[in-house]
Amino acid sequence: MKRVLKFPTPYTVLMIVIVFAALLTYLLPSGAYDTLTYDSTQDVFVLKSKETTQTLPATQQVLDEKSIAIDISKFKEGKIKKPVSIPNTYKESESQPQGIKEILFAPIKGIYETIDIILFVLILGGFIGVFNNSGTLNEGVGYLSYRLKGREGILIIIVCTLIALGGTSFGLAEETLAFYPILIPVFLAAGYDLMVPLAVIYLGSSVGSMAATINPFSVIIASDAAGVDWTTGATTRVIMLVTSLVITIVYIIRYAEKVKKNPQLSIAYGTPLPESLSIEKAAPVEKLKLSSKLLLTVFALSFLIMIVGVARWGWWFEEMTALFLVASVCIALFQRMGEEQFITDFIAGAKDLLGVAFIIGIARGVTFILNDGQISDTILHYSTNLVGGMSPVLFLPVLMCVFGILTLFISSSSGMAVVTMPIMGSLATVVGIEGQNVVNAYLFGMGLMSFITPIGLILPSLAMVNISYNQWLKFVMPLLIILTLLSVGMLWVGYYF
Repeated sequence: MKRVLKFPTPYTVLMIVIVFAALLTYLLPSGAYDTLTYDSTQDVFVLKSKETTQTLPATQQVLDEKSIAIDISKFKEGKIKKPVSIPNTYKESESQPQGIKEILFAPIKGIYETIDIILFVLILGGFIGVFNNSGTLNEGVGYLSYRLKGREGILIIIVCTLIALGGTSFGLAEETLAFYPILIPVFLAAGYDLMVPLAVIYLGSSVGSMAATINPFSVIIASDAAGVDWTTGATTRVIMLVTSLVITIVYIIRYAEKVKKNPQLSIAYGTPLPESLSIEKAAPVEKLKLSSKLLLTVFALSFLIMIVGVARWGWWFEEMTALFLVASVCIALFQRMGEEQFITDFIAGAKDLLGVAFIIGIARGVTFILNDGQISDTILHYSTNLVGGMSPVLFLPVLMCVFGILTLFISSSSGMAVVTMPIMGSLATVVGIEGQNVVNAYLFGMGLMSFITPIGLILPSLAMVNISYNQWLKFVMPLLIILTLLSVGMLWVGYYF
């Protein structure tokens, strides 16, 4: 019998990436840029180089002398807290190759580093497990299916738009993992496949982040680091947001309607449901029971409070985790669930998302290999040499591609901004490019690469819906090409107009 080759699991994909990153530490020289950090307690800059560490006065003159086009107020107001790379200071250092020991330790270090996200995912799984015990989710899905019959496409438009607005405004990203258990049954009841809720949630968030308008973790930090006001270039980003969102929604709806008419055309055809969602198909329900309305209200309020907490109250994973733990207890009390049954359902729900939690930790391990091997700055240095001396028309799309490639090595949007923007910004000045165009190239490059980069959120998201990486690539690549061409066009529009 002929053996069929299968695409490796997300865990194997990530370990391959870790091994590849370790291999690069043997092929590329180690090196680093000098960095400048503001010490608010002493009101001084701390300059760290390969050989020395020294303090400098926290003045605009120091920044100008170091070719850092950032206003001193951005440091003193706490808007830039991370070390800023100083242009033209890259120096090679002694090689730090990462061997078998480092490869084995990398995923373990990654799990330690992301324990806050992992705990959030596990508690979320417990919350879903307790809620599923009541059967209310199935009833609610049946009711929604009854109300939307014949108009299911509206659901795609509304959800994708709302998530994109979250991405563009406050960087809705990891929080979207909480939406899969709710929305997957809804989209399945509407006659769609597993790819549709994945696309609606993940692409909505990615498009919003790619065309960030007021996101403090990307566009504002990047603009500050580039020495421009964050409102400059906003018109281009708003047009990009609307245009790319419309294209994405149309793309998803066309696929969704095709699958609805003929399920065998689904890229995910035959893919089994995740264990946590192996429930009977919801029958249409004309009216909800009072107890179901109460439970669904608590369920919905939990996510609404989470979004408001992150957007308005500065919440992060500690607060979100506590929220879902409290919500789990409230739902158990409303169901009059016994203590033993509550623990059983909660642990079972957490177990269902354990694989997702491990993927998040293993992905972070790539960063440890690159940082310990000291090649992140080397890759940045080579990238600046690549784009130097180009004409502005060629410089912008190539710079966007460079930011996309750097996303494979620096996954944090704020980290990417403070590390790369002072260097790329000074290089753009020589070429004749204004700072806001560099910010847009950074946003578009990172956003487009987030569609497919294995060290980002795509692998945990795939694990939530039990879809393989190659199935996702088959679905998303045509859209990625379309949005890449659109991004290049918008960069040129921003430059000329």
